Amino acid sequence: MKRSNKSRNIFRLVILLACVLITQMQLGAQSNKKVLFFDDFTKPSLDRSKWNVIITGDHFNDELQAYIDSASTLFIENGSLVFRPQYSPGFVTKDGKHFDFTSARITTQNKFDFAYGTAEAKIKLTKGAGLWPAWWMLGNQIWPTTGEIDIMENIGESDWANAAVHGPGYSGESPFVNRQYFNASNDVTNWHIYAVDWSPTELIFKYDGVTMFRVTKTMINHYGKWVFDEPKHLLLNFAVGGIFPVKINGIKGKGVKYGLPESTADLIKNSKAKMWVDWVKVSR
Repeated sequence: MKRSNKSRNIFRLVILLACVLITQMQLGAQSNKKVLFFDDFTKPSLDRSKWNVIITGDHFNDELQAYIDSASTLFIENGSLVFRPQYSPGFVTKDGKHFDFTSARITTQNKFDFAYGTAEAKIKLTKGAGLWPAWWMLGNQIWPTTGEIDIMENIGESDWANAAVHGPGYSGESPFVNRQYFNASNDVTNWHIYAVDWSPTELIFKYDGVTMFRVTKTMINHYGKWVFDEPKHLLLNFAVGGIFPVKINGIKGKGVKYGLPESTADLIKNSKAKMWVDWVKVSR
């Protein structure tokens, strides 16, 4: 049976109204959420009431940088928090270890943590093989017994970022990791919102509002204990080189650093490797 033009128009109008209603309901649900934590970095410097700046004492993942508390590696510019690794040949940590790069790592440990809700951040990255910026969460006890939630990691390849989950029995080479591939016109060097929705039964990772990975309690319990009922604190950091970049780019040997080619080392030497964070928010 043929439909009249009038019937088609009515049908289209109904669909349009339904879409508008759904959008309004979604926006209403979002607006009804309580904001537990928010920082849009509008102050002249980092808000130390919200964030701790880490100085390297422990060493992880064969990374090439030491973390320092310095405006050379962490600063606010044009309303964004900027992480900028630096070439610092011969830098010595407080425990006597030597590094050629310095960078920044911040956390909310002992200042803010939460259990269940949505954690999200608007971030833009620099392309460069072996760079390892990350936006993530950790439990407050010994790793990995209280879990790790990696909302966004990138190792310098501009077309993808990944999310991952670690815990007892599924740490290190975790089976719970997934990549989001971006269009060439909208890769990681553009602004994206990286988020996780955390509930008592699942972790749903969303990039720009679109689900890219889901990990459920049932899936976790196949490998070990679900440890995502306890509070987690927030972390942002910019590592350089190390075991994850090496596994992806295979860069090691004479003339290069571990997981870091000379071209990226030059990028750091010229202060052109950066992570920009526009804002961070946790809501429930």
